[in-house]
Amino acid sequence: MNLVITMSRRFGTGASVIAEELSQKLGVPVFDKAYIEHELAGNSFADEARFIRELAKEPCIILGRCASEILKNQPNVFNIYVCADKEDRIRRIMQKESLAYDDAKDMLEKNDRKRSDYYYEHTGKVWGDVNNYHMILDTSRLGIENCADILIKYFERIEII
Repeated sequence: MNLVITMSRRFGTGASVIAEELSQKLGVPVFDKAYIEHELAGNSFADEARFIRELAKEPCIILGRCASEILKNQPNVFNIYVCADKEDRIRRIMQKESLAYDDAKDMLEKNDRKRSDYYYEHTGKVWGDVNNYHMILDTSRLGIENCADILIKYFERIEII
């Protein structure tokens, strides 16, 4: 298996939980913003893109960082976008961060805006545009706990894994 999964997501959707479960099921590492920024310590986006291309030489899961666009020409890459209803995301953030409703809503809106701006700044494309992804997972409808299994079953069916 030489599968590289990119996972873009709205804040508070549970995508990191899905990525971690997929990582365990597939036996591949997850690389996120914290890992990439730690490894590069303030380098440019071009350096980050080179680093992501290097990571993608081996099977892995990459959360965010415009990886879907950076790796768009690689045939072994599968791009996923994770979304959920805004109210579900707010409730999840309230619980996870022990915040009041208004604080969680503010955090969600700031994070979504930051991610959208970052994506547009570095790709010139609209973040969350369905045309940029192979699959959209709505955790409000599917349940966070079901998404990794849905992906595994799909990958098995098309014989990627």
